[in-house]
Amino acid sequence: MEKKEKLYEGKAKVLYKTDNKDLLVQYFKDDTTAFDGAKKEVLEDKGVINCSISTAIFEYLEKNGIKTHFVERLSSREMLVKGCEIIPVEVVVRNIAAGSFSRRYGVKEGTPLKKPLVEYFYKSDELHDPMVCPNHVYLFEWATKEELEEMTNTALKVNELLKKFFDEIGIILVDFKLEFGRHNGEVILADEITPDSCRLWDKSSMEVLDKDRFRKDMGKVVESYKEIYKRIMERYEGMKE
Repeated sequence: MEKKEKLYEGKAKVLYKTDNKDLLVQYFKDDTTAFDGAKKEVLEDKGVINCSISTAIFEYLEKNGIKTHFVERLSSREMLVKGCEIIPVEVVVRNIAAGSFSRRYGVKEGTPLKKPLVEYFYKSDELHDPMVCPNHVYLFEWATKEELEEMTNTALKVNELLKKFFDEIGIILVDFKLEFGRHNGEVILADEITPDSCRLWDKSSMEVLDKDRFRKDMGKVVESYKEIYKRIMERYEGMKE
């Protein structure tokens, strides 16, 4: 399998074509951004850690019946993925009030929600990822009713799996963002699942371990990401014993 020319470069990742038209190489950069790219910084080794975390989570989800674009890890910063037509709707699942949800509805950050809440956002930096409802999705033909229902059901299944996954390593899954794509007629989970796309708090201290450390200038961003990866690896090793 040969990596070829660059297909697309985003804020945190680069996609490359390969000699197989159905497969791409996804490269994780050290670039870190917030507020639609208004705040930027390069954090050494962040890409390596995120590739490691995303690999572990995708493997866990695949073993539990979730179809993803992940094929295999190729190097410290690269994974082989299935080529997808990305659906421009970000699916956010919230378990605890935080971030824009708290600001939008005046709910104190840290308030547990009675049940998981699913929200949809149109994927557009220019428009600052506006929140949308299913009718917007159908009107603009970003996804069909069947596709959005599948995305929603998958997101809720992923939530249950990840809550258990993180709880076992002493971490609370506050909320997270998923992206989906079409591959050979199927809707599958794409992009990444990392502390860049999840809010993760330490269960005992309530310390923030995710990208909010960068957004809020809290420092020790990479150190927190490394702590998450360390706990994941300890869990994996324990399962092998």
